[in-house]
Amino acid sequence: MDKIRIGFAMCGSFCTFEKAIDQIKYLVGKGYDVTPIMSENAYKMDTKFGKAEQFRLRIEKITGKKIINGIDKAEPIGPQKMFDVLVVAPCTGNTLGKISCGIVDTTVTMAIKSHLRNMRPVVLGVSTNDALSNCAQNIGKVLNYKNIYFIPMRQDNPAAKPRSIVADFSLIEKTIESAQRSVQIQPIFL
Repeated sequence: MDKIRIGFAMCGSFCTFEKAIDQIKYLVGKGYDVTPIMSENAYKMDTKFGKAEQFRLRIEKITGKKIINGIDKAEPIGPQKMFDVLVVAPCTGNTLGKISCGIVDTTVTMAIKSHLRNMRPVVLGVSTNDALSNCAQNIGKVLNYKNIYFIPMRQDNPAAKPRSIVADFSLIEKTIESAQRSVQIQPIFL
């Protein structure tokens, strides 16, 4: 069997980077061919969760590949049919809003646009503090888009952050498998 080729894009929900990197490592260990992609902020911004350079070095070591980190580098994804599946985890509310409106002005949104031209699945792992307020309409909109699938998600911390949602990163592989059959894994909200 050929290795499934996964583009794994990360946006700037920095608090979930460790979970995302754990999943990249898991997928590579299971034999998937994983190519990392990072939004501009994810690629260069140091935060209280870690230094950008350290995250980049770890991801490139795990995958054995350079990170796609520019709109010009993401554009060939579709024409070259680089991936069977494109995962975006974490997918910020900002990126989700851009997806819902068809805005293509970042590495990740270009990767999505370019990948979708081949009618191949995109898997989104939402991680945003306003998912149950400002972003709720975007989740609803994107749920109806062809070839886009959501990793099941739950409230992050209902008491302290009642509108926050985070995807269950441990379900990335199951969501990929389901998306390849053109089926949204259920339940979407855990």
